[in-house]
Amino acid sequence: MGSVRGRFSRRDREGRGWLRGAPPPWWVRVLPVLLLTAVGSATLATAHARDLGFLLGAIPPLAVLSYGPLMTGLLGVGVVVVLNVPATHLNRPGDTDLLTIVFVAALSVFVSYVRSHRDAQLDTERAIGEAVQRAVLPPLPERVGRVGCWAFYRAAQDGTLVGGDFFDVREGPYGVRAVMGDVQGHGLTAVASVVSLLGAFREAALDQPDLESVAARMDRRLAVDSRDVRHAELFATALLLEFGSGTAAVRVLACGHPAPVLLHDGRAREVAVAPGPPLGIGLMGVEPPKEVTVALGPGDRLFLASDGVWESRDAGDGFYPLPERLAGLAGVPSPELPGAVWADLVRLRYEVRDDATMLVLAPEPPVT
Repeated sequence: MGSVRGRFSRRDREGRGWLRGAPPPWWVRVLPVLLLTAVGSATLATAHARDLGFLLGAIPPLAVLSYGPLMTGLLGVGVVVVLNVPATHLNRPGDTDLLTIVFVAALSVFVSYVRSHRDAQLDTERAIGEAVQRAVLPPLPERVGRVGCWAFYRAAQDGTLVGGDFFDVREGPYGVRAVMGDVQGHGLTAVASVVSLLGAFREAALDQPDLESVAARMDRRLAVDSRDVRHAELFATALLLEFGSGTAAVRVLACGHPAPVLLHDGRAREVAVAPGPPLGIGLMGVEPPKEVTVALGPGDRLFLASDGVWESRDAGDGFYPLPERLAGLAGVPSPELPGAVWADLVRLRYEVRDDATMLVLAPEPPVT
């Protein structure tokens, strides 16, 4: 697919992720079995190992992290059996100690039952969240008209799939039009505004003759949405692009959003745009945003990124130098470029404090 959604490393998935309902790492799953086998074998081999018997009490609680009620119960039974086998030299626990182990095992089975139901509910919620994500931001095809498209999206709010960033690329009667934007706030509270703005863009991209009119339609949508909300202060930044069907140039209009970066002959430079106010601001006396035309050559690519990428900070509170880093990555193929930038951010230990969105647009020369 042309769109990459929030890639996480294997280490992240097998590490902290399992505490939020993802499958636990392999070593957590095998630990109860290994512990039972190790203690049982050691106590069978020598009477001096009977002091290790206290470790058996940890096996049922550890099993809760990885297994369902049945396997947890079987491991609990295994612990009781090992305690009562004469050859293990552990067959003299007091009644109180044995009852404690049995109680811990039974309690672990109950906790495992509750956890299994919770995990099933989380799986359902995750599936619903993925369906919402596909509905709000469907994966881009690798080509829209004559423009190649590759995207990366990662929500800032941990555990969510959709945030305040949005993007889309559509073909219409005026050529291929693209948008990237960032709604005030992030997380689930911004999803409604994202849906409204994307709907407005998709309609306007078909109907409106120029990018200024598309931006005006999106601005009106925000104004209508916040009309009856007291102190709504709803606004969004947006970057609009149009690849006309008969020209090699691209038209760019910026509404408070960072400009695209042009990759040309191994170099990267920020495109000079006419900055306009964000959508929904409605400042009196401020000129509406104006589009600019940028000439493109064969093989040129445009790299769009949200504030989450531009404003990432290092340990010295310095911003991520996106054009400079893109120049060093100019040889990376377009489908891999967003992922390479994200890997660069991680490798250099930049802190991403907002939704991170990247979009690469690679137009083919127009047919003459």
